[in-house]
Amino acid sequence: MQEIDKISGLPKDLFDISDITKEQQKIKIDVTKRRFSKLVTVISGIDDKTTLKEIGKEMKQKFACGGTVKDNEIELQGNHRDRAKELLIKRGYKEELIDA
Repeated sequence: MQEIDKISGLPKDLFDISDITKEQQKIKIDVTKRRFSKLVTVISGIDDKTTLKEIGKEMKQKFACGGTVKDNEIELQGNHRDRAKELLIKRGYKEELIDA
């Protein structure tokens, strides 16, 4: 038996809602200075926690940096503003809604 979506009443196999939510999320990328003049890139605004962890892991691997995912934010060590924006655009987020 197919799983039915509670909102639309249609089978979940027919459509993927994750693409719709990607197009509506407003993401903010900010670079802050922490202790000892270290730069940290903070990415906030991604709603889905599982997607947040996946993106955080992918960014840490591609940018060869340390970081963490906490409080619905991705924190990366160093200034990775431009590369993070490019990666988010490749993953399907709208460029107009990414504030870098």
